[in-house]
Amino acid sequence: MKLIFSTHNQGKIKEMREILTGLPWEILSAEEAGVFEDVMEDGETLAENSLKKARFIVEKTGEWGVADDSGFFIDALDGRPGIYASRWLGEGLKDEEKARLTLKKIEEIPEGQRGGYFESVVALVSPQKEEFLFSGKVLGQVAKELRGQGRTNLPYDLIFIPNGFAETFAEMSDQQKNNLSHRGLAFKKLQEFLQNYV
Repeated sequence: MKLIFSTHNQGKIKEMREILTGLPWEILSAEEAGVFEDVMEDGETLAENSLKKARFIVEKTGEWGVADDSGFFIDALDGRPGIYASRWLGEGLKDEEKARLTLKKIEEIPEGQRGGYFESVVALVSPQKEEFLFSGKVLGQVAKELRGQGRTNLPYDLIFIPNGFAETFAEMSDQQKNNLSHRGLAFKKLQEFLQNYV
């Protein structure tokens, strides 16, 4: 069976394939399935955006569609950037620029008051239009500077330190990050569902 991931983000595709390894599903990106259009992410919640993208994949391909939407919520910024994490600083910025500009907005906030969290909601839609949601959340702190090796299109990995760790996501191996990240937690729930479904 085919599972088509509504993303053009190669970093996300790589993570998803690693997390869902071993399942009897062929995992394809939108492009690999012949879908090149983007869906307008105009929902007010992570769930609305992920469902909209997954439904679009099903309409275009007739296969199972999966999509995720993630947000980065910083306490000192009243929860911003939130669901607008990818575009709140403007278009065309490189990953490191996004991370640096975010740090600039909270440069006066002392350690211990730099809390925040990542949250992901994964939507799975069947060809029969059944809909399922899986979520993951990880609490942590915002670092004072960029740290680690950035992953493509995942700028905030450079500045987010999950609770209980001294390293940012960007300083962790792919496996370590996937084991505890918001997206990893949500996709593990998806994995368990898919294992029991077939």
